[in-house]
Amino acid sequence: MGVVNVTPDSFSDGYPEVERAIAHGVQLAADGADILDIGGEATNPRAQGVSAEVELARVVPVIEGLRGRVDAWISVDTTKAEVAAAAIAAGAHLVNDVAGGRFDARMFEVVAAREAAYVCGHLRGERLADVFAAEAPVGWREVADDLAARLDAMPPGLRARTLVDPGLGFGKGDHAANVELVARSGDLSRALGRPVLVGPSRKRFVARITGSAERAALDAGTVGACLAAVAAGAHVLRTHDVSLLRAALAVYTEIERARHR
Repeated sequence: MGVVNVTPDSFSDGYPEVERAIAHGVQLAADGADILDIGGEATNPRAQGVSAEVELARVVPVIEGLRGRVDAWISVDTTKAEVAAAAIAAGAHLVNDVAGGRFDARMFEVVAAREAAYVCGHLRGERLADVFAAEAPVGWREVADDLAARLDAMPPGLRARTLVDPGLGFGKGDHAANVELVARSGDLSRALGRPVLVGPSRKRFVARITGSAERAALDAGTVGACLAAVAAGAHVLRTHDVSLLRAALAVYTEIERARHR
């Protein structure tokens, strides 16, 4: 899953101009992205929330511009049911909700009715400011319990189309908790009976481990986290640098196949 931030205030890269965002999405698809995740509202600790109208004005033209130009699935990264509905109508196949329906009670109903796929992210709190104000280590079993409750609240049809995301960096406290969540990706999947998406790309815990916030170090560290997630049992990897991860996965996969012959 390649990241296309149509925002001026994302913690990493952002492409607020529609044509640049479309071009970036096309490039990520050419680099090997299977899914393009289009986001119109930043979710980092310093970002300011935006209205549904602003978010729609950002993401819908990009989704429409990418539809038919790429073979990749198109995902909308949103916590708002109104945005999810419009994005699906514009051509999105998947709704990536970092809040797992906690920020908008209509999210499950809207996605279920439109028969789209869904990523149920994990966090605690009713708004983003609460999430980062209450940073605390959260073990993988607690995350599994919270996500199980969210899955139970869904219509059965939606549950069958849902991936789960442990929410790396979203109120998880020190880097050790995030490391555990990556290492337990497979356990999380088995506990919930759903595929797991892991998104370590350029996160704070990666910078903590590498000792650097420089882009090259963050991207190299992200590859390490992603390969560890695959080894642990993750199914989808969300990243900013698709070409770097694709190359690493090609080598990793070839060696793993040889190891199991």
